[in-house]
Amino acid sequence: MPTYSAPTKDMQFVLHDVLNVSASEIPGYGDLDRAFTGAVLEEAGKLTAAVVAPLNVVGDAEGCRLENGVVYTPTGFKEAFEQVKEGGWTGLDMPEEFGGQGMPYLLGTAVGEMFSSANQSFTMYQGLTHGAASAILVHGTKAQKATYLPKMVSCEWTGTMNLTEPHCGTDLGLMRTKAEPQSDGAYHLTGQKIFISAGEHDMAENIIHLVLAKIPGGPEGIKGVSLFIVPKFLVNADGTLGARNGVAVGNIEKKMGIHGNSTCVMNYDGATGYLLGEEHKGMRAMFTMMNEARLGVGMQGLAQAEAAYQNAVAYAKDRLQGRDVTGVKNPDGPADPLIVHPDIRRSLMDQKSFVEGGRAFLLWGAQMIDAAHRAKDAEADGLVSLLTPVIKGFLTDQGYDMTVQAQQIYGGHGYIEEHGMSQFTRDARIAMIYEGANGVQALDLVGRKLAQDGGKHVMAFFELVKSFCKENADDDAMAEIVGPLKEASKHLQAAGMYFMQNGMKNPNHALAGSYDFMHLFGHVCLGLMWGRMAKAAQNALANGSQDVAFHDTKLTTARYYMARRLPATQMHLARIQSGADTVMTLDADQF
Repeated sequence: MPTYSAPTKDMQFVLHDVLNVSASEIPGYGDLDRAFTGAVLEEAGKLTAAVVAPLNVVGDAEGCRLENGVVYTPTGFKEAFEQVKEGGWTGLDMPEEFGGQGMPYLLGTAVGEMFSSANQSFTMYQGLTHGAASAILVHGTKAQKATYLPKMVSCEWTGTMNLTEPHCGTDLGLMRTKAEPQSDGAYHLTGQKIFISAGEHDMAENIIHLVLAKIPGGPEGIKGVSLFIVPKFLVNADGTLGARNGVAVGNIEKKMGIHGNSTCVMNYDGATGYLLGEEHKGMRAMFTMMNEARLGVGMQGLAQAEAAYQNAVAYAKDRLQGRDVTGVKNPDGPADPLIVHPDIRRSLMDQKSFVEGGRAFLLWGAQMIDAAHRAKDAEADGLVSLLTPVIKGFLTDQGYDMTVQAQQIYGGHGYIEEHGMSQFTRDARIAMIYEGANGVQALDLVGRKLAQDGGKHVMAFFELVKSFCKENADDDAMAEIVGPLKEASKHLQAAGMYFMQNGMKNPNHALAGSYDFMHLFGHVCLGLMWGRMAKAAQNALANGSQDVAFHDTKLTTARYYMARRLPATQMHLARIQSGADTVMTLDADQF
């Protein structure tokens, strides 16, 4: 059975040596010294390894079951959820006034990676609740916050987001769910939603659904969508639970992965709901949750890759197959371990360089969210908005690819369920689809985010890369890092210039290259992260590092990424500059 150990040392390195969090002026960051973050991460690591991770295989094998309108979660989930709640982990970065611990989103993200690596299906129950609570926190009335947030922060009540319908996914303007106004100010919702993660389960006494619906007489399309709070059980004035609402689970979806999470068809039959935010402004409120969710999904791609990589490394060191072509390494055994072979090393280095670079990218993004929310930093807000589709799309695409590479290390045993490697691949696959399929993320990046605020945010990103390269231009030890990063940044700028010169004449030239642009951008982001990590490791060694092997490994891995992974930017640029003609020439009936 696969195992998991939280990468606390690497997280501490990113937080303190790369992001230098305790010296930041972001409110709340002054408390994030090494001892404090180390204690939090250590405790989270113990819980995820000992309690949450062992249930990952259980959830995959058992799944959820629907009996008489009640969804039962896999064996052990309910008891583990109680331990997570008792430890206060569900409200780690939520406001203290509603029962949270008020810690920065950054620390919540680091802890969230551990939970997701340990058991993605299980973690989704609290993760979706966090997103729903965040939407209520931003857009809810004072009464709504008082009614729902304390119980949701503690996960006594969980939350969901209800967008998709059988006939519409990304194009939410086509939705049919109706919200009829009532004389008491409430609404009655009727319709069906599908793919609702954690839509019904037995781990909380109430479930608070956030549901997109249309109020009759409103504008057509997406402009007529509103967001509603629809509790499973209505809440009385004194906070106690009242009557069962008109919402019920119709079915549990049979899925490729995340079997331990109850993905439901939800039927609304005149269910009582309460407007969240303004009429016909539902997407504004929903995107509060979706932007957070997209960063969380990027984290899921990274987290599955981390867990798969850990097990692939252990297997490569243990499994004896063939002999090292340069000389026997295990003379007392019948063969050498897999890890001596160059192609196995290549695969493991691909995985290692992605996971560690992706973690730095993700935590940098979380730091920018804290800067935007806690310090009201408009520049950070603009930059993380630009990078959100890259974090979601690139980390999940690459994360899935890395779980496949980890599975490949096992050879035939990777295809056998006994070893558990297929679960990482199957669970990672959904992250490329939900919260906006990655093709949509790429379109959002190229079609909206690049030109946002006159292109100032992408220019700010280029300036970050330029400044880093300039600061380290005279450092011979950084030459292997700076040179490739500078070249990759030029590829990204050239791609942007191509869109400007050709996209206005024919938008398909930009849209056909959007997916490659997202990946090109992602590689440059990881290149910048590896540059920063290499510099931090170099500084640590110059200052008498107490862990020379760790910092030497960082430098070696940075060089690997620059030499073997970052050159992909040239390929992506060539594809972009080939335009849309070869993509769009065939008529539909020629496919």
